[in-house]
Amino acid sequence: MYFFISQLSISDILLTTDIVPNLLHILLNNGGSISFIDCITQFYFFGSVETLECLLLTVMSYDRYMAICNPLHYTSIMTTQFCVKIGIICWFYGFSINAIYTITTANLTFCGPNIINHLFCDILPLLELSCSDISIVHLEMYFIGFPNVFIPTTIIVLSYTCIVLAVLRISSSTGRRKAFSTCSSHLIVVSIFYWTLFSVYVVPTKGLTLSMSKILSLLYTVFTPFINPIIYSLRNNEIRKAVEETLHKFMVW
Repeated sequence: MYFFISQLSISDILLTTDIVPNLLHILLNNGGSISFIDCITQFYFFGSVETLECLLLTVMSYDRYMAICNPLHYTSIMTTQFCVKIGIICWFYGFSINAIYTITTANLTFCGPNIINHLFCDILPLLELSCSDISIVHLEMYFIGFPNVFIPTTIIVLSYTCIVLAVLRISSSTGRRKAFSTCSSHLIVVSIFYWTLFSVYVVPTKGLTLSMSKILSLLYTVFTPFINPIIYSLRNNEIRKAVEETLHKFMVW
């Protein structure tokens, strides 16, 4: 679990590095400019890291499923070698699959207004500026979006369904509470991440105002990477005790 949390932390750092500096520049200057190459680069890394995070959260849900539903086989299946291989596959897939529609988008013809009414370079605002036929991009998005979003979501739902059923079969309340506590942090992170992701990209955009779309985009690009370390760290007894001791010393001083 800690190995996958470390990979999730790296992906959060990459996401904030890709989005936040230019975002702060835009907010502080009430607007800003970005070159076409920089915009496409930002879009590529944004999509790749988001795909990577979808895969990592899916693998982490499977890890929790194995720990709770198959504890006797956990150490023999979730070995260090297996986790490293899965991590490499997630990174490779995330950064390779998004290159497909990034290249297609970069080859579109952009004419007319060049103002992106968004906080960063995302696929939908970019397509609105194109005067080319964007049907091929939409087709690629549908074919790529299904394995990237819906398959991981299905695996997560099935994993937690099995986890809930297994926990409810535990006779003691202490055992049920301990089992739920092992996956509560991950469940909170998954809920925040997928709720905002589905709200922006799956819910029809006609029912979503531009301001609301920007706010939801901030949630999964800024708020989620910010809150992830807090959620996972405060669930760890050692880290929580260290924080409490530090605060106690500060209050005494």
